Amino acid sequence: MLSSGFIEYKFDYLEASWMTVIGEWVPERRISAGEHNATIVFHFYSHAGCKYISVFLLLDENEIDPKISIIFEVFLMDKDGKPSSHHAKRPMGPNMETASGLRFTGWRHFVKQSDLQPDHVSDKGTVTFMCGFIVVRNDVHGNPIPVPPPNLGSQLGAMGGSADGSDVSFAVGGETFHTHRTVLAARSPVFRAELLGSMAEATMPCVTLHDIEPATFKALLHFVYTDVLPPLLGTSDLLEPLLAAANSNFKKVVVTEGYFHLGQSFPLVIEDIKVRIETCDFF
Repeated sequence: MLSSGFIEYKFDYLEASWMTVIGEWVPERRISAGEHNATIVFHFYSHAGCKYISVFLLLDENEIDPKISIIFEVFLMDKDGKPSSHHAKRPMGPNMETASGLRFTGWRHFVKQSDLQPDHVSDKGTVTFMCGFIVVRNDVHGNPIPVPPPNLGSQLGAMGGSADGSDVSFAVGGETFHTHRTVLAARSPVFRAELLGSMAEATMPCVTLHDIEPATFKALLHFVYTDVLPPLLGTSDLLEPLLAAANSNFKKVVVTEGYFHLGQSFPLVIEDIKVRIETCDFF
C-alpha cells in the first residue's frame, strides 16, 4: 500500500545568506502521509569554505517499522514556481540512517547557498522547496488484498433474455427473447452473418423465427451467453430440435458471401468443416 504527503517550504533568502554558524537550523515543519508522520528540517552547513543548505526527513519514534519503505523527495523551485531539474533529489529504500534513536534520510549538501541567486529567489526575496513524503508498506507475509472471484460468465449470463441494453429481439412461437447483436455475432458465425452482414435481419429490431421451438431457442441462448449447456439438454425432446436448428442455420451460412470468402481465403477450414459434417448423422 502507498500513501503520500507534500508540503511547500519557504524561507527568507537574506536570512539564509547571513547564517554562517555551522549547525544553525531553520524552523522545522511537520508532514504526514496517510497515518504516518515525520518532521522536515533544514539546516545550514559549512564545508571546505562553502555554505550549504541541508535537508532531512526525521520519522517519528512510533514510525520505526521494518515493513515500510520511505521515499523522500525535494525539489528546489525557481522564481517562476517551476521545479529545478538541477536541484531535485529522491532517495528511496527500506533502510534509513539511525542516530540517537531516530530514523532519518536526506542530504547534508543539498544545495550551495551561492547557487540560490538569481534563479531561485522570488521577487519577495523567498526561496521555496517542495517536499514529498511517500510511504510504501511491504506486507510480504501479511494478508494479501482480497481479489473478488471472476464473475464475467455470470454477468454475461444475466444479460441473456434481459431487455437492458438489448438491440435486437427474436419472436419465437409467441415468445419474445431480448438479445444483443455483438454477443450473438461474437459467439456464432450464423448470427454474425445474419445480424451484422448484408442480410435483411441486420436492420430489423425484431427477427421472427418459424423453424424452432421457444424452449429450444432458449437453450441455444443459454449456451451462447454462458458457454454452458442447459441442464435439460440431454433430453431428446430438446436435443433433436436444437440439432435440427443447427442444420438449418448451417445451410443459411453456406449461401452467404462470408462463407464464400472463407472458402477462398482458408480452404483448409472448409475441408475441416466437411469432415465434421460427415461424422454427424443429423444433416
